[in-house]
Amino acid sequence: AIPSADQIRITTSLKSQKGSVWTKNKSIFEYWEVEVTFRVTGRGRIGADGLAIWFTEEQGLEGPVFGAADKWNGVGIFFDSFDNDGKKNNPGVIVVGNNGKLLYDHQNDGSTQALASCLRDFRNKPYPVRVKIAYYKKTLTVLVNNGFTPDKDDYELCAKVEDMELPSQGYFGISAATGGLADDHDVLSFLTFQLTEPGKEVPTPDAEIPQKDKEKYQEEFEHFQQELDKKKEEFQKEHPDVQGQPGKTTCAFFLPADDAFETVSDRELRQIFEGQNRIHLEIKQLNRQLDMILDEQRRYVSAVTDEIAKRGATFPGQQGQVSQQEIETVVKTQEEVIRQVNEIRNSVADTLRSISGAQHPGSAGVYETTQHFNDIKEHLHLVKRDIEHLAQRNMPSSDKPKCPELPPFPSCLSTMHFIIFMVVQTVLFIGYIMYR
Repeated sequence: AIPSADQIRITTSLKSQKGSVWTKNKSIFEYWEVEVTFRVTGRGRIGADGLAIWFTEEQGLEGPVFGAADKWNGVGIFFDSFDNDGKKNNPGVIVVGNNGKLLYDHQNDGSTQALASCLRDFRNKPYPVRVKIAYYKKTLTVLVNNGFTPDKDDYELCAKVEDMELPSQGYFGISAATGGLADDHDVLSFLTFQLTEPGKEVPTPDAEIPQKDKEKYQEEFEHFQQELDKKKEEFQKEHPDVQGQPGKTTCAFFLPADDAFETVSDRELRQIFEGQNRIHLEIKQLNRQLDMILDEQRRYVSAVTDEIAKRGATFPGQQGQVSQQEIETVVKTQEEVIRQVNEIRNSVADTLRSISGAQHPGSAGVYETTQHFNDIKEHLHLVKRDIEHLAQRNMPSSDKPKCPELPPFPSCLSTMHFIIFMVVQTVLFIGYIMYR
């Protein structure tokens, strides 16, 4: 591992590299929580091998399991980058427990030994990936922030293992390894917290640290403090122009002039990341709304199913008697009825127009009036025929009623009246010709 001011590089992007870092002292917490921030970056779309977070009874040595030794006693949370078994289930997060006798199954990516797992892509993210691992009352919980957003609290549940027995004391560690493909594995922070039950008193830190260790830590602190003061004095002598006021120390960091301003490419990348962040939030909101809609639809379907079941129970004799073919026949019959009714309506309208014309005859005389009466007879005959056809089509043969016979069509003029009218009209016409 390569430490620096703001991170520790567990492995560099070189082939077949291994590295690990471990705590010096055992953790004596009964229940604990760790928050780890890391980056896994590489050039290709696929990387290898991965990174592991450990809690074991003893410090791990260098070995084949993501840079640490096999047959550990504790738990390992593996961030596996490479798909060894070809099942397309990587990158992923795997939780594997061990009692000191188990050999890790690398060829199957530990799928046969995993207590819990989830698929998460943690490579080449715009923001650091954050992991929160908590062990409380024999339950191990893994939450992951996939690094798509700058929100540090945007965690999602990845894995949960219940009834898990872990050593009461152990070491925390992080290891990583590369293979034929290589990634940079950088750890930015590793925070450890003690979890206590509500209402239970928390022991003071002084009571947990032995006196011998306290003296050792104090000596190391004084030694580092002396070295820091010495470095400050040397810096002030070498750079007298950047010295601060008396009694104060100023630390100066010289950056190139170009780094003091945001370049066009940096601004575009920042805008892209912000846009992706907004898209990610909108997608999450849409997912929540879709879940609500699906729940509402399920409730509606359930209510309709219950109603159908109730009706079927109320009318058991009628259930299953109506087939799809009969329903289609009824629909077609209704369409035919509508068409026939429209035709009847048109015929009646034509008849009414003819009657209206007969009531107001023009100068065409008796011939035109007779023609109107003939048209009326024809339209009435069509109406009668349509009604009979409709009745025969839509009613069973046993129930077909017979239309009553129409009475003989009454004549508006008797024969005597017609002859008198013709004689008078002829006399008037001859008189008009003679006296014109």
